[in-house]
Amino acid sequence: MTIKPILPSAILLIACSFTAMPASSQDRMGRLGTLPHGFYVCSLPGDAGGAAWIDLPDKNFTISNASTYRNAEGAGTYLLTGKRVTFTGGPLKGMRFDRTGKSKLQWIANDGKPGRIRCVRRGGSG
Repeated sequence: MTIKPILPSAILLIACSFTAMPASSQDRMGRLGTLPHGFYVCSLPGDAGGAAWIDLPDKNFTISNASTYRNAEGAGTYLLTGKRVTFTGGPLKGMRFDRTGKSKLQWIANDGKPGRIRCVRRGGSG
């Protein structure tokens, strides 16, 4: 049969299409994961004349189980693929972050560029 020689070519074509993706696509389409459990405090940078950080209590959340979070308004779900965190349900639905460290997140604005809000984990489950 002539099908056998085509199979290795098809596998090679599929493999090449994944390795040719830009780094940003690979980050968004990376492995599924979960965030470390704990309370995440979100804030904006301050200025030289005042506080170093301005807390945003309405953005704070707690990761406590698998891909779920909770904040003052209720509970929801998130998806971590590669370095991209997307809140998929609940009060923070639609918010996107890039993971910039084990316990640090940088908000992604609607235009796809990094925003000024950052969220940092402050301890274990709670």
